[in-house]
Amino acid sequence: MKNKDSKRLSGILLHPTSLPSPYGIGDLGQSAYDFIDFLEKAGQHLWQILPLSPTGAGNSPYSSYSAFAGQTLLISPDHLVKLELLEEWELATCPAVTNEERVDYEAVTKWKNLILKQAFSRFEEKADAELGTEYKQFLKKNSKWLTDYALYMACKDMQEGKEWFEWEEKYRKVDRSTKAELKKLLAEEMKYYYFVQFIFYKEWAELKAYANEKGIMIIGDMPLFVSLDSADVWANPKLFQLNSEGQQTAVAGVPPDYFSEVGQRWGNPLYNWKEHKKRNFKWWVARVSHQLELADYVRIDHFRGLESYWEIPAEEETALNGKWVKAPGKELFETIEKELGEGLPIIAEDLGIITPEVEELRDHFQLPGMKVLQFAFEAEGESTYLPHQLKTPNCVCYSGTHDNNTTQGWYASATEAARDKVRVYMNTDGSSIHRDFIRTCFGSIAMFAIVPMQDALGLGEDGRMNVPGIANGNWNWRYKKDALSDGLAKDLAMLARVYGR
Repeated sequence: MKNKDSKRLSGILLHPTSLPSPYGIGDLGQSAYDFIDFLEKAGQHLWQILPLSPTGAGNSPYSSYSAFAGQTLLISPDHLVKLELLEEWELATCPAVTNEERVDYEAVTKWKNLILKQAFSRFEEKADAELGTEYKQFLKKNSKWLTDYALYMACKDMQEGKEWFEWEEKYRKVDRSTKAELKKLLAEEMKYYYFVQFIFYKEWAELKAYANEKGIMIIGDMPLFVSLDSADVWANPKLFQLNSEGQQTAVAGVPPDYFSEVGQRWGNPLYNWKEHKKRNFKWWVARVSHQLELADYVRIDHFRGLESYWEIPAEEETALNGKWVKAPGKELFETIEKELGEGLPIIAEDLGIITPEVEELRDHFQLPGMKVLQFAFEAEGESTYLPHQLKTPNCVCYSGTHDNNTTQGWYASATEAARDKVRVYMNTDGSSIHRDFIRTCFGSIAMFAIVPMQDALGLGEDGRMNVPGIANGNWNWRYKKDALSDGLAKDLAMLARVYGR
C-alpha cells in the first residue's frame, strides 16, 4: 500500500453516529467539523470510521441495504436549514434526547424520515439553481448503483418494509423488462431516495474536503459481505449463491474464535465467484472505486474471506458445521489494480484464523494488516501482536477495535496473569491503563497507530460500541459535547510528537 505522505501517523477510531448533536444521533454537521478541529489540535492525522452505509435490522453498519448508498441518518438537520429546505422552527419537533450518550434509533429514524421528506418536498417546489445543477450531476455520476437502490427502496416501501424475498413474486424476481415497468410505476417514489442520497453525499464530500485541508485523512471501512436484504442482491441475484427461488443454500460466518465458542453465523449471502469472474469482477471494481472516493484509505473487513471463506449450510443455526472454501482473491486484486492502479490504499483486516495463504495474499499486494494490543496479552508467552514482535512497519496498530471492549473495560475483566503481563511490559501500575495502551500503540513501529475514541477518553465497558454475536443493544454509544478537552488534545499531541507521529 502507498502511505500517502510516507510518514508515521496516528489517529482516532470514531463512527460519525457517536458524535454529539442535539438531534439524537451524531451527524455530519458542526460536531463533525469540531471533531476534525480537535484532531488537528491533538496532532492526529487519521480519522477512522465504520461503514457509511444505510443500516437495516440491528442498526449495524455492517448490515446494510446497499454497498453503495449512504446512511441518511447522518444528514445534518442544520445543513438542511442552511440550504433553505427546512425552517429553523421545524427542528424543534425533534424528540427530547433523554440520554446524550446513547442513540435511540427508533425515535431518531422516525423523526429524521419526517424532516427529510419535508426537505424533499421543498426541494421539488423551489430548488436553488446551483443546488439543482449539483443534483443533476450527482444523478448522472451515480446512476449505475443509484437507480437500482432507489427502485429497491421504493418497492420496499410499497411492500410495507418487508425483506425483498418476502415480496410478491412479480416484485421479488425482476428482469430488465420488469425493472422498466417498476420504474414507471414508482418514478415519483424513487425521486425521494435520489434526493436523500444526493444530500448525504454532498455533506460527506464537504466534510472530507475540510478534513483533508486540515491534514486529516479518512480511513473508511468496507464489509466483505453484503446483506441478503439489500439492493445489491435483489438487483443482481446471479452474483450471489441463491437458488431459483432467491433462497440461500449456504451463508457466511466464521468458525469458533476469540469472540465466540460456537463461531458466528452472520447469515450474509456468499458470492457466486464464477459469475464475478465471468464479468471480470466489474461489481467489485465499482465498489472499491466508490469507497476510495469516500475515503483516503479503506479497510476491508474480514479480508481473509477473499482467500477462503467459511461456508455454513443455510439450515444450520450456528457456525460450527461449516467448511473453508477457496476464493479468487489474487485474481480479484490483480483486476482491481489493473483498473484502479497499483499500490491501492487498502488495509486488510486480518484478525481471527489467519493461514499462511492469507498472509501471502496480503503481502503479495503489500497490504498492511492489523495488530490489536489487547490480543497481545491474552495468551502466555510471546504473541505476534506484541510491539517488539512486529516484523514490518507496514501494519496498523490498534489499542482495540469497535468489536473489542474498551481498554479500561478489558483490563478490568482480564485475568490476573494478563494484567500482570501488561504491568510488567508497559512498566505501569495500571491506574491509567488506557493511556499506557495509547503510548505503547503510538510507540510501535507500525506506520499507523489508531485508538478508539473511548480509549482516548479513558471509558470503561459502558462505552463499548459492539459485542460480536449479540444482535441488539450495539452501535449506540456517543460522547458528550464537553468531552473534547484542551488537556486531552495537548496530551495526545505530546504523545504523537514524542513517537514521531
